[in-house]
Amino acid sequence: MARLLTLILNGRRRTDAVGDNLLLLDYLRETLRLTGTKTGCDGGECGACTVLVDDRPRLSCLTLAASCEGKKVDTVESLATDGRLSPVQQGFHEKLGSQCGYCTPGLIMASEGLLRRNPRPDEAAIREALGSNICRCTGYVKIIEAVQHAARLRAAGATP
Repeated sequence: MARLLTLILNGRRRTDAVGDNLLLLDYLRETLRLTGTKTGCDGGECGACTVLVDDRPRLSCLTLAASCEGKKVDTVESLATDGRLSPVQQGFHEKLGSQCGYCTPGLIMASEGLLRRNPRPDEAAIREALGSNICRCTGYVKIIEAVQHAARLRAAGATP
């Protein structure tokens, strides 16, 4: 069965017909062609599909699109403005926080969610916030440095 879904996606209100069983991940990638959100494990184990729902990280592979009715959903596509990187994206770029890049959108969104809640996290808070995101290429040192750098950029007033 289908229903109308109205939400705020990347700052814009939209309404679409969605099936009751359509995953948020599939809605974003297949219906809307927002392919920054990655399909990883399809079981909530890797974090590659992380988006923000009402500013909180959410695994889109485990979230029904219909459950986002009336909510604000942000994907990695929402972060840059006019070609300028957000502080989190800039942090990952400048501190080499990504290797192959497949996990990067999910890590960036989990980091963005953390910094929206806690603008000055310590290393333990960063590790906890990113604990659901798996990167097979790194030892996470550069990723943590990237989030710390992003926090400093935001504190200094950097905006995209």
